[in-house]
Amino acid sequence: MKATQLLYNLGQSLWLDNITRELLDSGTLKTYIDELSVTGLTSNPTIFEHAIRNSASYDVSIREKVAAGKFGEALFFELALEDITRAADLFRPIHDQTNTVDGWASLEVAPVLAHDADATLRAAKDLFARANRPNVFIKIPGTKEGLPAIEEAIFAGIPINVTLLFSREQYLAAAEAFHRGIERRLDAGLNPNVGSVASVFVSRWDAAVSKKLPAVLQNRLGISIARRTYRAARALLTSPAWQRIYNAGARPQRLLWASTGTKDPSASDILYVKALAAPFTVNTMPEATLKALAKYTKLDSILPADGGDCEEVLAQIVNAGVDIDALAVQLQDEGAKSFVKSWNELMGVIASKGALLKKAG
Repeated sequence: MKATQLLYNLGQSLWLDNITRELLDSGTLKTYIDELSVTGLTSNPTIFEHAIRNSASYDVSIREKVAAGKFGEALFFELALEDITRAADLFRPIHDQTNTVDGWASLEVAPVLAHDADATLRAAKDLFARANRPNVFIKIPGTKEGLPAIEEAIFAGIPINVTLLFSREQYLAAAEAFHRGIERRLDAGLNPNVGSVASVFVSRWDAAVSKKLPAVLQNRLGISIARRTYRAARALLTSPAWQRIYNAGARPQRLLWASTGTKDPSASDILYVKALAAPFTVNTMPEATLKALAKYTKLDSILPADGGDCEEVLAQIVNAGVDIDALAVQLQDEGAKSFVKSWNELMGVIASKGALLKKAG
């Protein structure tokens, strides 16, 4: 049995961290759903920038939209919504079968809004309404400014994928924003079943400290941070405050492992997948990692609910000179800036392609 199926049998949702029009047009995404147990999909500005830059599949749509007077951000979101809604439709049977737990596709608000809560909320409402699918997550960064937008979006009934989380503390802040939104829905007499995942980025930790740690601690920081966060998430699941909203009809906000492709060429190609196998979580992985995982026929042990040896490993890393708290802030800030950079490059690609296609007629 493929390890992809083993993960699914364990109770972990396996999502693809990629979207291109070729994946949709060729039927490859459908094959991944049918044969590799893929039950959802995530996207981000970098993914779309690469997809549109490196493909002619969007050219016809770009030409038509430019001719209709669409440019820049407006043109991009029309392209993105076409892809995301097609993906959401492929996942809709899973969404219905799992009673809204699984089968989601995620689209991010413009990353230039990461520090503007009001604009982020307006964008989230607009994108969700235009998608017109119950199984589309709108991604909002879990930055300090993003947290109020997350709470308000949940209160408004918009399913949210909280992105750019790097630490236990950042995760807990996002979880509290979700909880506040649900509590307000209950107080207002509204249905509390609003879907959400909290996306914790893993491999970027190890890339950030690869030159600072001894060999024995290489590729252990990201996993230890994830384990510490998992322990906190398990504690929330059983806390009285959260159990109260579950009893009223709300669903838990699931923990999602992001950035799980191995960046160290000397490490296992499924390093983070094996280490973070846990029920009632999501792992969204790059296409290369998905294909690598499909070649395996066994997994290691399940992620321990108490985090295992994470605190011991983290103590050793701190002793080696790494300021984990400061690095968490740095990684979130760098992640936000990276998505803005990709966004600006994406706008440039769309502008240049639009001009060329318009000139070519």
